[in-house]
This record gives sequence, C-alpha cells and structure tokens, in this order.
Amino acid sequence: MPRTPASADLIDSRYAAWRLFTTLLLVTLGNSSMYVVAVVLPTVQTEFGVNRADASLPYTLMMVCLGLGGLWTGKLADRFGITPVLQMGSLAVCAGFVSAGLSGSIWTFGLAHGLLLGLLGGASTFAPLMADTSLWWNKRRGMAVAVCASGNYVAGTFWPPVAQWGIEVLGWRHTYIGMGVFCGVGMALLSLRMRQRPPLVTLSSSHPRPINPTNPNAASLNTSQRAFGLSLGQAQLLLCVSGFACCVAMSMPQVHIVAYCSDLGFGAARGAEMLSLMLACGIVSRLVSGWICDHIGGIRTLLLGSALQGVALLLFLPFDGLVPLYLISAMFGLFQGGIVPSYAIIVREHFPPEQAGARVGAVIMATLVGMAGGGWMSGKVFDLTGSYQAAFLNGIGWNLLTVSIASWLYWRVSRTTSQHVGESSPNSQRPQA
Repeated sequence: MPRTPASADLIDSRYAAWRLFTTLLLVTLGNSSMYVVAVVLPTVQTEFGVNRADASLPYTLMMVCLGLGGLWTGKLADRFGITPVLQMGSLAVCAGFVSAGLSGSIWTFGLAHGLLLGLLGGASTFAPLMADTSLWWNKRRGMAVAVCASGNYVAGTFWPPVAQWGIEVLGWRHTYIGMGVFCGVGMALLSLRMRQRPPLVTLSSSHPRPINPTNPNAASLNTSQRAFGLSLGQAQLLLCVSGFACCVAMSMPQVHIVAYCSDLGFGAARGAEMLSLMLACGIVSRLVSGWICDHIGGIRTLLLGSALQGVALLLFLPFDGLVPLYLISAMFGLFQGGIVPSYAIIVREHFPPEQAGARVGAVIMATLVGMAGGGWMSGKVFDLTGSYQAAFLNGIGWNLLTVSIASWLYWRVSRTTSQHVGESSPNSQRPQA
C-alpha cells in the first residue's frame, strides 16, 4: 500500500531535491533502450539479414508503445502511487533487454522493444515521473521538470559508448542481457526511495501561477475556449501536427548517425560517440530553453528551436568529414533539445489550465509518434535511394512544416496582442467628436 501524503513543508525542500536526483537516475536507467537500439542497429541488420528500414522497426515500435504506455502508466501512478509503477517497469526493462538479447529474428527483437522496453518499461519512467516531479516543487517547478526531462538525454549520453564497448568486447547479445540485469535491479532499488506520496496541497489547483499581463506571451486566453484565435480543437490539431513533424526531422540524426558513420567508413564507434555528444548537448539545450521560455514564451521558443534545428540538418548535407560531423552533432544537440518541452509551455499559456494534462499528453504523444515514424521513414528513404542525403532532405522538409506552423501561430499571437494593446490605449477610449 502506498504511504500517506507528505507534509506540505516538504515542497521545495531538501527531500524534494534528493527525490529529484533519484528521479533523474530512474529516467536514465528506464530510457536506456531508447538510444542503445540505435547503436546496435548495424549489427542487428547484418545478423538478421534485413534491410535498413526493417532494422529500424524496433525503434519505431518502442517509441509508439512508449507514447501509448505513458497514457495509462500515469493513471496507474495517480491511483496507486509511483512506486508500484516503477517496480513494474523495472521487471519489464529487465525482461525486455534479456528477451531482445535472446531473440532469433528481427520481429521478436522488435516486440521485446515495443511491448516490454517501451509500453511497460520506458513508459513507467517518462510521463509518470514528470507528473510526480511537478507535485514536489512550486518555486522552481519549471527547472525541476526540466531536470527530470533531461534524464533521457543523460541516458543518451551515457549508454551509447557503454553499449558500443560491450558490443565490441562481449557481443551485442551479452551486452543486452547485462544491461537488462543492471537497469532492472537498479530501478527496483531506486523505486524504494519513491514510496512517499506527494503532499495533498499539490494535488489541488490552489496557488495557480499568476498571469503577467505585461508579457505578450502570457496566457491571456487560457481561461477562454479559444487559443491563437482558433477553436481549442483546431489549435490542438496544429500543435500535434507540428510536434509530429519536428520529431520526424529530429529522429533522422538520432536514430541513424551510427549507421551513417559506418557507411562513411568511420566505424560504428565514432557514430556512438557523436550520438553521445549530441545528447549531452541536448541536456544543456533543454535547461537553457527552459530559461528562455520563461522570458520569451513557448511559441517563440518553439519557433527559435525549430529554425535552428533546420540549420543543423542543412549542415549535414555538404559536410561529411569526421571532425565536421562531430561539430554538427554538437550543434544539432544544442539546437533541438528545447523543442519538445516548449509544447508544454505553449499549452499552459494558451489553453485552459484544467485541460493542460490531457492536452500536453496528446502533443507529447504526437512527438513520440513522429520520432517513431521518422526513424523508420529515414531507413526507408535510405533503402530506396541508397544514400542518407535524401533522408536528410526528407527531415528538412518536415522541419519546414513545423517552422511554418510556429510562424503562423506566432503571427496570430502578435496580431491578437496588438489588437488588445490598441483597444486598451488612451486614444481608443476618447469619445468621437
């Protein structure tokens, strides 16, 4: 049985800080498979004798199931507490890695990633832990959630070189089995430190964040039934399309950089290092973008991040040397890390606050589907053309769709703000002669 709720004095406390550190470790362990599968992709493709698109399917299945799993693991955590969900996830992560390491075909390998590592394992340390973190912080809630969200990038920084070393020394199967035991046991032990239920005060809507009327990005419409001057459904659909498109573009380097380096003759180890560098820079990007969001708002942050992501993707086209690829990988990580969290800020600014959870969940689901579809799509484009140049162009095209949507929404926000300023100016209140 979960423990009783804690005292409200524990909010923003030293206990909350230690709990956040534990959460960071749990996310790092629970999301390890998300990036290891990219490292093992060339080896698995060769062993199972499949094309690049089929070798990308395990990643696709895992990301789709990760999004689906987050919807119901969050509800389970609300009802039973976070600890039982994490313990279930630890068993699934262990079983998923071991099953994948013993698999005899690409299909059993993919199912292990989708059902165990994604739907049950990774999902237990994604949405539920972000929601739990938000309940323990008031003054520094944004930064705390950013730290939690950075856990998957910590996983992407730490695990690829470890997995590559294991593949070269032990073989990919033994590496997977060893990771399963380590991550599963580690998650089970860490989950015992999460048994304290959040304070009751954070479960209510008391102390809502005040809206700053001097900020042009403030949520002036978040209590109405319109967002960006559109119906809530229309605005939600645009954000979902934008989230899907930006993550199709984002997935191209993240999923295929190891295979790309292998094709160029640099070897998988160099590609794993680039992936690790890319995601390490993503940690910095995610934290800095949280600070930027507080100053310029979510829609501007989305527009800035997606535009810079497009620039980094363009640089992959003319430069394919070893040193340039390291530099571009670092730039890509710095540019794209804050894009996905900006959607949560946009929803908070422009939608009714009582709908924030469901609407953020829907947009995050779209981004995960975009990551999943983009990983497979890039492999399919490579199979059809024999080159990653066309795959990069495909990613750039999807990124332009995100930039277009963000630009149009920003224009609507600016126009609405100008109208409100004009209506409230002294001249607008003067009687006509």
